[in-house]
Amino acid sequence: MYHVDVRYDATRHALRDVSLVLDRGEFAFLTGSSGAGKTTLLRLLFGALRPSAGQLIVSGRSITRMASRDLPPLRRQIGVIFQDFKLLQARSVFDNVAVTLEIAGVPRREVRRRVWNLLKRLGLGHKLDRRPLELSGGEQQRVAIARALVSDPPLLLADEPTGNLDPEMAIGIMDIIADAHARGTTVIVATHDPTLIERYPHRRLVLEHGRLVVDRPPGAYSSSIRQAAAPVA
Repeated sequence: MYHVDVRYDATRHALRDVSLVLDRGEFAFLTGSSGAGKTTLLRLLFGALRPSAGQLIVSGRSITRMASRDLPPLRRQIGVIFQDFKLLQARSVFDNVAVTLEIAGVPRREVRRRVWNLLKRLGLGHKLDRRPLELSGGEQQRVAIARALVSDPPLLLADEPTGNLDPEMAIGIMDIIADAHARGTTVIVATHDPTLIERYPHRRLVLEHGRLVVDRPPGAYSSSIRQAAAPVA
């Protein structure tokens, strides 16, 4: 993204003059106080919000100029972990996770295998047939994480993915996200948790009042695989 603004009105900005480039397969933490613009930035990358000014490019395509009808194919290449989960309340845990694979036309046997393996790893293998309202908040969050990861998306956007989880489960979730990164996924994680940032010394982006005030390079990467995912600019 280049000199991106998101304005509420003439005097109030959600983002102000943000320029940022992420390489293929990069992992970045996005931090900042509440209201700093983290969720707004992720919504821009997903195409749920358009910039008021500036240029936004994802996977080599300009979202700024993209017609609304062209957004769904791009979004199918992006895994998103929303803070409010956005689960299908009338569908089972299995169905909520399987839906992205079914839309992509993955064979049913492969869908079952991938969904089962991931839910089992997330400690939800015994709740395949439950509905979201039958789950705790932390369990719903893990279902949302499974849905975002099951298709091995080129780009993963995670908005506070460990916010409702105990420390042990939070580390487990981040290890799963780290595995996705090791397979080539570009990852952006918005978080307030300093322990995660210290445990995984990736690039750190800090927003303050809508401005990007810190862009600290990584101390180390958990994987040297950096070539297979889609770039974000």
